Amino acid sequence: MAMLLDSGFDVDKLSYEIFSILENKFLFGASSFVYDDAKPSKNLGLDPTQKGVGVSVRSVSSESKVRILSIDGAGPTNGILSAVSLQRLESRLRQKSGNPNACIADYFDVVAGSGTGGVLAALLFTRGKDGRPMFTADQALSFVVQNGRKLNPSPSSVLRRALGSPRKALEKLLKKTFGDFTLKDTLKSVLIPCYDLSSRGSFVFSRADALEMDGYDFRMSDVCLATSADPTVIGTVEMRSVDGKTKIMAVDGGLTMNNPTAAAITHVLNNKQEFPLCNGVENVLVVSLGNGESSFGVDSVDSSPARFLRIAGEETSGVVDQAVSMAFGPFRTSNYVRIQANGIIAKSHGVNLEKTIKLKSQKNILDIAEQMLSQKNVDSVLFQGKKMVENTNLETLELISGELMKEQERRKSSILPTVSLKQVFTSPRTSSSTTVSSSSSC
Repeated sequence: MAMLLDSGFDVDKLSYEIFSILENKFLFGASSFVYDDAKPSKNLGLDPTQKGVGVSVRSVSSESKVRILSIDGAGPTNGILSAVSLQRLESRLRQKSGNPNACIADYFDVVAGSGTGGVLAALLFTRGKDGRPMFTADQALSFVVQNGRKLNPSPSSVLRRALGSPRKALEKLLKKTFGDFTLKDTLKSVLIPCYDLSSRGSFVFSRADALEMDGYDFRMSDVCLATSADPTVIGTVEMRSVDGKTKIMAVDGGLTMNNPTAAAITHVLNNKQEFPLCNGVENVLVVSLGNGESSFGVDSVDSSPARFLRIAGEETSGVVDQAVSMAFGPFRTSNYVRIQANGIIAKSHGVNLEKTIKLKSQKNILDIAEQMLSQKNVDSVLFQGKKMVENTNLETLELISGELMKEQERRKSSILPTVSLKQVFTSPRTSSSTTVSSSSSC
């Protein structure tokens, strides 16, 4: 877990207070939604027996924490490190709970994912025909490994000839996987970003928008295609909502929000209808999953636009990690966890790490991810970059599984009334305004 430096406590506390003021007074000043803080405690989650706007509401104690899962997009492992982390976490939760059918979606209230991370979020949180998640973490890992070339196609002409059109191959895979399921068919709050060229801004696909407003329910296959659409390979994805009222021109979510952790946290803190007792970072428990680090500069042979886009995405993820860590202040040791490779393996492979992962067998790919999990974790230190800590990533996952179990136990005595979300808006907003409310309304 992140290590708190005593000498930096006062500065961290000041940064936290500044972040809170900016968050409450500036970031959400233009929010379209206004919620009454005096409303009863309600924590929304879809009722598995209903579709549409029916939701089940759980009241929570003041000690409870909203559990957030965030999954990065770009990274040299192309989602495999995150998928292996989730597989190991789900395995530990099953062992500790004694429930062989326990799944990741049972232990998180909100999931945010970008790029391949968005696909993982969709696989793990979309409701299947039996009311349970479509994929277990183990199945999601197999999906990412087996379909890596389709999810992360190479711009090389050789692979283009081998796979045909990368876009058609990806579209076919996603439609076969998700069928006609839409955002309304997700089990918990889901946030998946892309970049909308028509509005020149971020567009966040949100379950709450899909439930509360006309024009914002999208097919999960389209959502995953939009967040994965590398503009150098897939191109622009023109798509419409299920009812045809909202149109966007989407490209890769990693361009604007490769690490969606900050968006997920601010989304929860400003959502008084769904999380009325969540007043600050002390009331959230965040698990943020990275996908490894490249070693750009070791070899300058590969200087393609696609590679520079990926490097930019990775650097953005690091900046978000450090900013979030700073914002947690004194709660950084207990409420925020980041799983990320420390760069040693990337350096040993140089710039060929991504090629190595793509060309090796499935077993070797998983071996590389396991090596990354066995590495010591890294901590973002205020204004001082990163430092290595004593815990390995595996040990950190073990610790966080215990915290998730504690929160699950706290909720066993909660009351479960049923309510319905009202459709606040009946006409679609522009893509740019959706960016604000999507990050704050669900």
